[in-house]
Amino acid sequence: MDPESDALDTYSRVVSGVAAALLPSVASLSVRGHSGSAVVYTPDGFVLTSAHVVAGADGGLAEFTNGVSSRFDVVGADPLADLAVLRIHETGVPPATLGNADDLRIGQLVVAVGNPLGLAGSVTAGVVSALGRSLPVRDGRHVRLIDDVVQTDAALNPGNSGGALADASGKVVGIDTAVAGIGLGLAVPVNGTTRLIMSELMATGKVRRAWLGVAGTPVALPQPLADRVGQRKGLRLVEVVPGSPAGLAGLYVGDVVLSAGGRPIVGVQDVQRLMLGPAIGQRLQITVLRKAALVDVVAVPEPLR
Repeated sequence: MDPESDALDTYSRVVSGVAAALLPSVASLSVRGHSGSAVVYTPDGFVLTSAHVVAGADGGLAEFTNGVSSRFDVVGADPLADLAVLRIHETGVPPATLGNADDLRIGQLVVAVGNPLGLAGSVTAGVVSALGRSLPVRDGRHVRLIDDVVQTDAALNPGNSGGALADASGKVVGIDTAVAGIGLGLAVPVNGTTRLIMSELMATGKVRRAWLGVAGTPVALPQPLADRVGQRKGLRLVEVVPGSPAGLAGLYVGDVVLSAGGRPIVGVQDVQRLMLGPAIGQRLQITVLRKAALVDVVAVPEPLR
């Protein structure tokens, strides 16, 4: 057998193996007249999907490739992460294994399993086209960027939303959320932040978020400072809301945020990543560059209302 055939067989075996592992765990959802996908991730029937798939609904019908169907309840949804947790009434559905999208590399093989165009149990494959993309989402007057979104060329179509994006080992590393164009799909990453959001949805049905009250844009740091702090950019504040936690802490327009909570800050997403429920009411040390001097302030994030 020639090398090309060997490579094709290896590729086919990987995709087939992922499909066999995931298909029993991926549901086709029927919700208020439209369809979507979802992934069972616990033995007792908790299911992960996209928030926009179940928007405005408190339940629906989940169908699996083995012919089993089950009603489900919406446990909680977080539109600002485009994630929702459901729970099916049926027991015994095998759960998928969740991975870590932070370990993905550009060019890596990924497999999408879902319910595109109402065609249940569909499998497509491709590669990770890009990492670190941002996807803007809105919930009422609040707008947030979902950061570290996975871009893939695996074919995604309406109905794939909420389905699984898996790596070659069959671990779910993303939840398909959007079709960005021909040959281009996006998935919310499964990582530490996602797991925190999922646990809050399972426990309380909602995700608490903290508020700092700043807006900014990335700027390059002076080279001597960049060498000293080990980062090339910081976040220049272009707005500090009066009376906000940032304003009360003594942050000002023009400050360049270098770190918060001991973590480097190079963009708005880095601040957003810190603003989940556990940050509420906690002292957050922030280091800024102000008129060529490093200044430390302490802010206490408040609940986002």
